[in-house]
Amino acid sequence: QVEYRVWNPFRSKLGAGILGGLDSIWMKPGSKVLYLGAASGTTVSHVSDIVGPEGVVYAVEFSHRSGRDLVNMAKKRPNIVPIIEDARHPAKYRMIVGMVDCVFADVAQPDQARIVAINSHYFLKNEGHFVISIKANCIDSTVPAEAVFAREVKKLQEENFKPSEQLTLEPYERDHAIVVGGYRMPKKK
Repeated sequence: QVEYRVWNPFRSKLGAGILGGLDSIWMKPGSKVLYLGAASGTTVSHVSDIVGPEGVVYAVEFSHRSGRDLVNMAKKRPNIVPIIEDARHPAKYRMIVGMVDCVFADVAQPDQARIVAINSHYFLKNEGHFVISIKANCIDSTVPAEAVFAREVKKLQEENFKPSEQLTLEPYERDHAIVVGGYRMPKKK
């Protein structure tokens, strides 16, 4: 049976990025995705649809309240592995998560770039990809959003990430950007 669902860009950074014109989210049927900041699982459920029955979504959420909703949603979707844990400590879930094709992050933490980096060092395959939603005022509310985005991109580059695309999430979110790119990409000859 076919199911049609609304994907609200005002409630999903990934949805907003797709509508905003991202070239690729690097998630397709069969993909393995590590999703950091899964919340109650609304966007996770859409990623679950994208990767399909051959794919898997490892959904990490720290909040127990949101995590309860995430676990309940995952009961109906066998390709979602809910993990109620702090994304700052990927060693705690290393026995559950395999190597992934893509890391998606929406954690809204001041050390978000570090969180994405440490999880990618553990789980993201070489030449894998990342999609990161950056909320400027969670990182530094004293400088313009563009300056925060540039600083975060620089931190990612220092950790072997190669950003290929960046766009703001206006009109869906204020002072948010989404950055997409590759990880440990081969050096150009």
